[in-house]
Amino acid sequence: MAVNLEQLAASNQAAVESLLALANTALASAERVAALNLSTARDALKDGASNAKTLLAAKDPQQALAAQSALVQPAVEKAVAYSKSMLEISSDSQQQFAKMLENTFAGYQQQVANLVNQASKAAPAGSEQVIAGIKAAMEQANNAFANLTQMSKQFSDSAQATAAAAMSTMAKAAKK
Repeated sequence: MAVNLEQLAASNQAAVESLLALANTALASAERVAALNLSTARDALKDGASNAKTLLAAKDPQQALAAQSALVQPAVEKAVAYSKSMLEISSDSQQQFAKMLENTFAGYQQQVANLVNQASKAAPAGSEQVIAGIKAAMEQANNAFANLTQMSKQFSDSAQATAAAAMSTMAKAAKK
């Protein structure tokens, strides 16, 4: 069986494009995290100055304690909002990476299937069992990947639900 240089070049091009898409997704996620962190830091500095002024304006220790207690609720709510934003960024990135992986794997599956079909056409007589064995191994690999993908999605969904429930509980506890 002869090597088709056009197919090899197309395959290499697809691999480079997949890597670039992966890198761009990672950089976009990093940009979102950086923007969130910068915004959070800016807000924390502003809130810290405002809170300090509020505490310094207290006339006696009880007023200071009351002012400090009133400042806790908004701080917890902002922490929960920050955590939700980070979870959203992480979840979006994970979904994009999973989709890219699935698309890339689907492309490789098709390439391997085409290669096996070409090989089976050029194979000598009597090699049908070998070709059938290769096809069965490919089917098992495809099923294993599908199971792994499903388990990964279930784990991700469960982790997100747990994190969301924890943030909700934390927000409710702060309101008390």
